[in-house]
Amino acid sequence: MKLIRYHDKKEENYGILRDNWALSLPTLAKRLNENFPKHLEQFINLGGQAIRKTEKLVESAQKKDIEHASTSIDKITLLTPIPFPPKIICLGLNYRDHASEQNASIPDEPIIFMKPYTTIIGPNEKIVKPRFVKQLDYEAELAIVIGKKAKNVQASEAKSFIFGYTILNDVSARDIQFKDKQWTRGKSFDTFAPTGPCITTINQLEDTSNLAIKTWINEELRQNSTTKNMVFNINEIVYHLSRVMTLEPCDIIATGTPAGVGFALKPQPKFLQAGDVIKIEIEKIGTLENMVIEEK
Repeated sequence: MKLIRYHDKKEENYGILRDNWALSLPTLAKRLNENFPKHLEQFINLGGQAIRKTEKLVESAQKKDIEHASTSIDKITLLTPIPFPPKIICLGLNYRDHASEQNASIPDEPIIFMKPYTTIIGPNEKIVKPRFVKQLDYEAELAIVIGKKAKNVQASEAKSFIFGYTILNDVSARDIQFKDKQWTRGKSFDTFAPTGPCITTINQLEDTSNLAIKTWINEELRQNSTTKNMVFNINEIVYHLSRVMTLEPCDIIATGTPAGVGFALKPQPKFLQAGDVIKIEIEKIGTLENMVIEEK
């Protein structure tokens, strides 16, 4: 299932995206005298138990119950699925085609860095370009959402610790990133991690080995690749990261970007400007769209 967090003009809510409808899980649960968490983060903390409970809830509901708990998608505002993740962990150079386009070596172990949660915005929210940033760039990434505490996890067991997947745009100030020769400052500005539009649960997306990833800038296709180009796959990523740090429910892991980023384009780079619209599509998850604006 595809889980969304949204505002329905009354209050914040969460539920399942079904065609063009948002099915509120707290509303449906209340109608059927079931007890469900009030917030999506609490739901994720229950892991696989929450997914199984939801499937039973929807199966037991009658058509009138579903209709009562549903709101048309054009009457809600989609929000980022997880506004305050404990950690946002990102991988660099995790796609062979991306490493190739900048003549970089394939890493022997994952290259990791962190973004603060203040970078997170949701679908259709604005990416704010600071006035002094001259080389703003995009990076389409498949993102893992952790479902339960994980430490020293074997690769063969990794999937049991994953709740689902979403999209993250690792927005980057290249002039600052390359000047610093490390990545924290250039990737940590407020609004530099658009995330969404949903979380596709792992039971619906068990195979992530060949998902299409595409990015359009103002309708120009820039990134057009697949997760089969990953250096470290999903299981290996969880294995390596859990050796370094304890992974917690609602942690977000951005798994790297494929070729086609702005700074590596030939014959010359193409950086983001105010008014540009970035649309990222990952197969079986959905589309994440955001516009760039200039800092006032």
